[in-house]
Amino acid sequence: MTADMTKLEKVTLNISIGGEKHDVEKAQALLEKITSKKSITTKAKKRIPTWGLRKGLPIGAKVTLRRKEASEFLKKCLDANDNTLKEQNFDDHGNFAFGIKEYIDLPGTKYDPEIGLLGFDVCVTLNKWGYRNQKRKIQKSKIPQRHRLTKNEGIDFAKKHFSIGVEA
Repeated sequence: MTADMTKLEKVTLNISIGGEKHDVEKAQALLEKITSKKSITTKAKKRIPTWGLRKGLPIGAKVTLRRKEASEFLKKCLDANDNTLKEQNFDDHGNFAFGIKEYIDLPGTKYDPEIGLLGFDVCVTLNKWGYRNQKRKIQKSKIPQRHRLTKNEGIDFAKKHFSIGVEA
């Protein structure tokens, strides 16, 4: 399979804070400021007493970007990361993720004293044409192994479309 069949499905931005409601609101405000999209609150799925977590407690915020705005925002994030990724940032299915230490590293973003300094994770999901068959409601079918995305195809896609360097 060629990398031409590979496409960018979505870019997910995630900030994990912890149990403080005030901090979660800051994370939501940051994501809404840099993406101009409404963010949602992520909640704890199980109780972990040593960390002070209980089920249903807000612990972070996330935003999902798709199509053209996902591609444009990803370019800004990669610029903040010096257009380089490590090979370990890619998983076996071609997807990749990396972190931005401080949001002010993004080009064109200014410091907001109400938010403070926060970093976030950028998770990029790639797929190939035909992956819709796996998720549709009628006549679902599995994607055969020969058609699934590999780590090398994900690296080739990132190099070709976003001209990044990949370190070993």
